[in-house]
Amino acid sequence: MLIMPLVHIELIEGRSQEQLKSMVEDVTEAISKNVGAPKENIHVVLNEMKKDRYAVGGVLKSDE
Repeated sequence: MLIMPLVHIELIEGRSQEQLKSMVEDVTEAISKNVGAPKENIHVVLNEMKKDRYAVGGVLKSDE
């Protein structure tokens, strides 16, 4: 059976390229370890949201 995990991660903007790269490497490693998928078959999609497009409790993150 071919395993091709697709991981979507939603984040508020503001992390460095180095932080994002490290996170993607760690997530890929965890998926590979826990489901046995080859790393080259694991897809990670990062969606970064602007702070004025995300709210918690009725308050935009840009207003905090």
